[in-house]
Formats: sequence, C-alpha cells, structure tokens
Amino acid sequence: MNRKRWFALGIAVILFAVSIGFRFMSSLFATDVEALFDAPQQQYQQEVIEQGTGNKIAVVELDGVIQDISTSSMLNSGGYNHDRFLKKLEDVGENRTVDGIILRVNTPGGGVVESDEIHDKIVEIQEEQDKPVYVSMGNQAASGGYYVSAPADKIVAHPATLTGSIGVIMQSINFAELAEDIGIDFNTITSGEFKDIMSQTREMTDEEQDILQNMIDDMYADFVQVIVDGRDMSESEVRDLGDGRVYTGRQAADNGLVDELGSLEETAQVMKEDFDWPNAQVVEYKSGFEFNNFLGGWAQSMFKNEEADLTAIQELIQQSDGPRAMYLYTK
Repeated sequence: MNRKRWFALGIAVILFAVSIGFRFMSSLFATDVEALFDAPQQQYQQEVIEQGTGNKIAVVELDGVIQDISTSSMLNSGGYNHDRFLKKLEDVGENRTVDGIILRVNTPGGGVVESDEIHDKIVEIQEEQDKPVYVSMGNQAASGGYYVSAPADKIVAHPATLTGSIGVIMQSINFAELAEDIGIDFNTITSGEFKDIMSQTREMTDEEQDILQNMIDDMYADFVQVIVDGRDMSESEVRDLGDGRVYTGRQAADNGLVDELGSLEETAQVMKEDFDWPNAQVVEYKSGFEFNNFLGGWAQSMFKNEEADLTAIQELIQQSDGPRAMYLYTK
C-alpha cells in the first residue's frame, strides 16, 4: 500500500475514533443529567419591553434551526428545544392576560415535521383562542422560517432580512469512491430493493432518484399550499416565487411575501394601531430558570471554543444517521 493510501486510511481511522469517542461523551452528558438535578423550575420569565396598561402583547422568540433533537445535554442546553418551544407557544396562546402575540422569527428553517407542527399551533391559537399572531423577522426567516410565518395575520421584516428559500432539500454524502481508493468494502443485506435508498456507500439509481423526487415534490406542494392559504396568493404566484432563492426583506415586501418593513418595536406599534391598543404593554416571554441550562452555560464557559467544536461534531454525527427532508436554507 503506497503512502497516499496509508494516509487516507489513517484519516478514516481517526474520524472513526472521534465518532466513537464523541458518542460516548454525548451519552455521558445526556438526559440523565436533567433527571439527576430535578430541581423546581420557573416556567417562564417575563421581560417588559414596553410599559403599558390594559392590553398585553406577548413576544415569543423562535431562534435557531427548527429541529427536534436532544438539547438536554450539558454542552448543548442553550439551543432550540422543539418541545419546549411548542409548549411555550401553547401556554402563551391560552394565557387570558395576553391579547396578541408577536412571533420573533430568526431561523434558517429546519425539519419538515417540526415546521408543520409550529404552523399548526399558530393556526390553532388564531382559531381557538381568537388572538392575532404577527411575525417580526430577524436576520433570517428562510424556508421553514417562512413556512411558520405564512399563517400570521401580518408579517413584518427588516429590509435586510433573508427570507424566502421556499422549497425542500434532502442531502447525503456519498463516499463510495473514497472507500474504493483506500480499499474498504461494504457488505449490505436488505429485505427489499429500496431499503438502502440514498446509501452513502454506492451510487443512486435512476429509479431511486425518481422515488425521492416524488417525495420532495409532495412536500413542496404542501409548502406552496401553506403560503396560498396564509398569504391569499395564487398557486402560480407562489410557485413562481418559490424556486428556492432567498429574498431580502425589501424584495419580499415588493413581491407580497411580507406585509411591511420594520423592527420588532415597529411590529408592536403596528399591532397596537391595528387593534386600537395605544397603551398596550409589550412583554417578552422567556424560558424560566432550569438547572440543566445553568450547568450547560457553566460548561460552555469552561470549554469555550472547544465546546463549539464538540457541538459541531455532535450535530454532524446526529445528522449522518440518515438523510432527512428539510425546509432549510443552506449555503
């Protein structure tokens, strides 16, 4: 075996060792920590953004990739938690002291199912609680971020917001050629022809490509319909705009994907004017103190840059378990 192949084999062994080691670390810092420190928790904290009397406008922040992965580990406790976010949205919607909700969206999107669950929760609040839901877009409200925004009564974006990216993506890595170069063989036994569809160890067949494309097209049709229903646009208009590209907030306002341009504070002002709530109080609902989140913050300060590297490796390993269809803006 020549030097090049020895070098490639060495890299493969190192990556394998890192994968095994990190899986051990992930299990060490995982959900048992939360059970171990099962201290009383305050559900939500209210931070007053604007003082007022009478009506109350609640701001709920959606920040990070919309993905239902374990976030209870000590090293990853501060990220997006899907179940916790849905529960917060539901509780704020049912809170009788809250008259209107502003969803502050700052996300490149995420999972198809997770995005749809948030969308349905917003529609439920509008229909069952009869409360207006406005969206204030931050730096990004792309793909799944736009999906969850579509049913809002009004969408306000910053002129420089990146939004749109209407579409579905599914990706995997194929390293069959690399494996062949370094002399690795894969033996796969399946119960059916398509059981290992989108395998990382062989080329995809034309028939498999067609199967997956049909799946993606179905999910894309759902995305289009959500915008048709939420924005009162025709299907042809949405499909013309929904070729996967991103738009600035200003472009999105010009093509009808958002209603107005402005900041979070201006979004609150728009809601006040629309519903004649001149003295409304604006309050942001944040997750309350949780002991495992405290430990997570402490661990992050201890590990500093190393923590970011570990988290990146963890996410890579988790996502490599299998391809997923995503409403996600990727570069």
